[in-house]
Amino acid sequence: MSDARNSLTAPAVTRLADYEAYPYRAEFCRLKFELDATRTLVTQETRFVRVDSAVSGIELFGKNLTRVSIKVDGEEVTEDRLVEIDETLLIRSVPKEFLLTVITQIDPQSNTALEGLYLSNGMFCTQCEAEGFRRITYYPDRPDVLSIFTTTVIADASYPVLLSNGNPVSETLLSDGRREVTWHDPFPKPCYLFALVGGDLSVRTDCFVTRSGRQVELRIYVEKNDLNRVDYALASLKRAMRWDEESFGREYDLDIFMIVAVSHFNMGAMENKGLNIFNSSCVLANSDAATDSAFQRIEAIVAHEYFHNWSGNRVTCRDWFQLSLKEGFTVFRDSEFTSDINSRAVKRIQDVNFLRSAQFTEDSGPTAHPVQPTEYLEISNFYTLTIYEKGAEVVRMIKTLLGPSLFRKGSDLYFERHDGEAVTIDDFVQAMAAVSGRDFTQFMRWYRQVGTPVLAVSSQFDSGRRVLNIEVEQRPPSDVGEGTQEPYLIPVSYQVFDQFTGQILIPEQLIELDGKTAQLELSVPHGDPILSVLRGLSAPVKLEFERPLSELMAIALYDDDGVSRWDAIQALYINAIRENMGHSTSEDSLETVIQVVQGLVNNPKTIDDPACVAEMLAMPQDNILWAAMQPADPQYILEARKSIRTSIAFALKELWEPLFRAMKVSGDYVPEADSIGRRSLSITALSYLARSGNADEILTKLFDGANNLTERFAAYRIARADASTEVSELLSDRFLELATTDEVLDLWLSTEAVNERTADLNRIKVLTEHPRFAWTNPNRVRAVIGAFSARNVKTFHSASGYRFLANAVLKLDSMNPQIAARLVNPLCQWSRFSKDYADLMKQELSFLISQKLSKDLYEIVDKSKG
Repeated sequence: MSDARNSLTAPAVTRLADYEAYPYRAEFCRLKFELDATRTLVTQETRFVRVDSAVSGIELFGKNLTRVSIKVDGEEVTEDRLVEIDETLLIRSVPKEFLLTVITQIDPQSNTALEGLYLSNGMFCTQCEAEGFRRITYYPDRPDVLSIFTTTVIADASYPVLLSNGNPVSETLLSDGRREVTWHDPFPKPCYLFALVGGDLSVRTDCFVTRSGRQVELRIYVEKNDLNRVDYALASLKRAMRWDEESFGREYDLDIFMIVAVSHFNMGAMENKGLNIFNSSCVLANSDAATDSAFQRIEAIVAHEYFHNWSGNRVTCRDWFQLSLKEGFTVFRDSEFTSDINSRAVKRIQDVNFLRSAQFTEDSGPTAHPVQPTEYLEISNFYTLTIYEKGAEVVRMIKTLLGPSLFRKGSDLYFERHDGEAVTIDDFVQAMAAVSGRDFTQFMRWYRQVGTPVLAVSSQFDSGRRVLNIEVEQRPPSDVGEGTQEPYLIPVSYQVFDQFTGQILIPEQLIELDGKTAQLELSVPHGDPILSVLRGLSAPVKLEFERPLSELMAIALYDDDGVSRWDAIQALYINAIRENMGHSTSEDSLETVIQVVQGLVNNPKTIDDPACVAEMLAMPQDNILWAAMQPADPQYILEARKSIRTSIAFALKELWEPLFRAMKVSGDYVPEADSIGRRSLSITALSYLARSGNADEILTKLFDGANNLTERFAAYRIARADASTEVSELLSDRFLELATTDEVLDLWLSTEAVNERTADLNRIKVLTEHPRFAWTNPNRVRAVIGAFSARNVKTFHSASGYRFLANAVLKLDSMNPQIAARLVNPLCQWSRFSKDYADLMKQELSFLISQKLSKDLYEIVDKSKG
């Protein structure tokens, strides 16, 4: 550890191996909040019963609290019985059973960390996961302490809406003019699922009738000028509730389900029992204020948080090392929901693209960790893509191995066994083992080993014997080394089809690779066989399979698995970029890419699945290119990527405008899968058209004539990249004029922050001075600083770009450590880049580690500094 923390000691490490059950049971918890912007009083009454006779004191947690009173069975606790160190408060010598009464005072207005109770645009709201409840009162703030909560909220008339978890119990007008509202949640929950909202809000209501005939009231609360943007979220909620009943047998359990949209929020949303709190960007939408992708994101997040009612709330985590128990499982569930509601092929391509570009990057970086970590300094740093996305892939593999029917039986058993309990990942897997009879001992390595394994595949066709010989080999991640990991159990799906007709020669089958290697001999009586392997990305591994261009071309054009087709054309793009950089001996990769793209565009089936074609026409993301060409020179790769894109655009110049017009959607705007797919391909064609020539008139007409934000935003974004300076500036100004909502403003800010033609550092600084930009608002910060460092390759990857991010992160750390710790990540990826860039990045990390940092930021920088 560095000794440069200005006399602060390094934070204590929390280890899974040290877990001990909490020695008390919390039978009930009664909370009373007297809301005030700067002096909120919180009274807590909790009945504790000792379950471990070896202890005599009780350990509570609190942070940034003003203690007013602490009583045990009505008697004030004297100071000599209290020991407070950092965030821990020990009360010595308590009875076996007792009522604890704690009164604290907190200052929501100054809480810029957005944890605990804070103000967002004058609205009181909470965020308690993972350890925010300790900013409210002294309590056993750990997920394995479950209790029945009753919450009373008192406020004056300026806060007419007062909400908490569960069902409403009473509402009283007090003699001093304040209102008192009480809520009761009959289901035991940990305090991280506690929620409270107080504000002057508007509400949209609806109802849902469960499969057992119960009527559930649905409410979405928003700020008053946002009520016209909640209908889609409400409809998404009802779709999710019905789907969960049909697909997982899970019925909602309270009389009321509420969502509240807030503008200041560190995450997307939070699944508090019966009272979900959402980042406004994840719930507000209409045709003028949300793009197609925003509608899809809203539907997925609304579903995700609702699904947590069972996979996270009714059955919760024993400790935070089990975080993927709820998050990985629920990401899998929301992905299945989206696949069933929309296009399964497109959803899977998008998920695989995100996994490879983002989670694989995390897996190979300095903060890599298993799906079930073994230790941490700050738990908020483990809300990672590994926990969520890789965790979902592990659940997906379980379903692949068991099949849909047994997987459903396993999930049913899991919920039945553990309803009302705080459990572990092992408990989830044991339910799957119980219904299937499978031994999951080897499979558990997916949870406990770090990194992304490699699957190497080779195939050779013996035309004389008509036999296709296949060999598969698994290797550990390159950065962990041989001999440091045990072999995984890897489900490898494969299919064989004819190279020239696409006819399926051997239907899809599954290999369960449980050793280092396996060989297969497949009889192929006729045809010219092509092996399609790891179909649908049946396991989260890096595939190494050297293929000639002709095979990649055949897969891209004929394979019936969307991921395999997409993967093949991604490989062709990468080959062409390597060729452009002089890193390939091939001389026809670009020509092959052009032929494939032409084949996709001219295929009559394109109109049947335009969204899938749009995904395949999109070139690989930066992270994928950097991983394929390490040590990466980001500027050199950027120029090669642009060159290939330009070549494709000009080579097929005659195709783009007809495709744009053929796919353009007429009539009223609807955010449904078919229309979204057509718009996506239409916009993709337009982007190539603009790159290949003067599209100023088309872009201007599209912007002026669009009846939806998707097309207006596309016209502006494409103009910024490829139109004349005059049209580029015109559409930028006009889009900003339309940015009356924060969500549209964020689109403008992020587009300006990544625009290669204009977004130098001076422009980035100007964006942070915009009147509606605020360093205390995570959405604004992500729109400018996050977008700049993640996607503005030209300006960010330089000495001045790295220093700008380091200074921004340091500024944020004093306000909101969670956001600072997330935004520093681009600097932490220095090992992926060539020495000049890596050295500059490490310099900024050394600068940061020499400063006084929060625990959140310190952990990330200390692991990454090299």
